[in-house]
Parts: sequence; C-alpha cells; structure tokens
Amino acid sequence: MKIDFKTLLICIIVPLILGSIVGLLTSPYSEYSNLILPSFSLSPIIFRIVWPILYILMGVSSYLIIKENSNLKRQALIIYGVQLLVNLFWSVLFFYLSFRLLAFILLLLLIVLVIIMIIIFYKISKTSAYLQIPYLIWIIYAGILNLSIYLLNM
Repeated sequence: MKIDFKTLLICIIVPLILGSIVGLLTSPYSEYSNLILPSFSLSPIIFRIVWPILYILMGVSSYLIIKENSNLKRQALIIYGVQLLVNLFWSVLFFYLSFRLLAFILLLLLIVLVIIMIIIFYKISKTSAYLQIPYLIWIIYAGILNLSIYLLNM
C-alpha cells in the first residue's frame, strides 16, 4: 500500500490536537494534590507521555481504515469519532467538573465503544485493530484509577 503522507499526518494531528485542547482546558484543574490517590496511581508525567503516544496510534489506526476499501469503513470511522469525543469529554467531567462517578460511568461506556471499534476495525484491517489495544488497556487502567479515586475521596 502506498502511503499518503498528507492523509496520515491529518489522521495523527486530529486526535493530538483534540487531546491537547482538552488538556489545556482541564490542566488547571488536573492537580491531584488535594485528592487521596490509590497506591497504584502513576506520576502525572507518565500520563503526559502515554496520551500522545496513544493519540498517534489512534491516528495511524484511523489512517489504515481510511485507506481500505470496505463497506464497514463509514461505520468504523463513526465509532472512532464517537469514542474519541467520549474520551475527551471524560477529562472535562473528571477534572474540570469533578464529577468523578459520572466520569467513571462514561469510562465504562468508552471501554464498550473501544471494544466495538476494535472489532469493526479488525474486520477491515487487523493491524488497525491491534494498534488500538494499548489504548483499551490504558482506559481500563484509567477506569480502575477513576473509580478508586472516587471511592477514596467520597
């Protein structure tokens, strides 16, 4: 497959920009110092490293879907867009609004959406689906962390 670098770049930039915008909007509220954290909580620097990597993988994965000729492509890209928006809205709920239980419920929805997305992506491009697995693992961890923070700070 010939690489269309312009499309690939756009696919990578879109989730990076969306994630950066939400990060900038919520960063003043993302301080954990006033919260009780579980022992398995990671340093905030780890999150700043992992999220861009995941957004890049998402972008490459969506590029692979775009370049395939499949009758599932439209459905796959819709679910991709929906899960990306749910992901970004989670940050607003958790950090900006401090609705941690609602944020956890939204993460459960996100996990389901990402599983559905991976299944659809797999039918179109196995590589594309595999690129989403680190993201799924990360949001499962985020869900456990979110719920733990909620329970510890009730």
